[in-house]
Amino acid sequence: MSNIQLYSQISSLPADLKKEVSDFVAFLKTKSKAEKKIKERQFGYSKDFFKVSDDFDEPLEDFKDYM
Repeated sequence: MSNIQLYSQISSLPADLKKEVSDFVAFLKTKSKAEKKIKERQFGYSKDFFKVSDDFDEPLEDFKDYM
């Protein structure tokens, strides 16, 4: 559908329906902007955010009775 055909169809609508079309177009523009804001994660973004202790792989003292 060309822009001229779309414009002629919209211009033939009553005023209340033209308002709905206008609101829908505004919604689509907002939706489009929201989708563009998603960015890919960067490597190393959370560096120093988590701290892993040096004895991470060592058995826990709570389980010594079972070993």
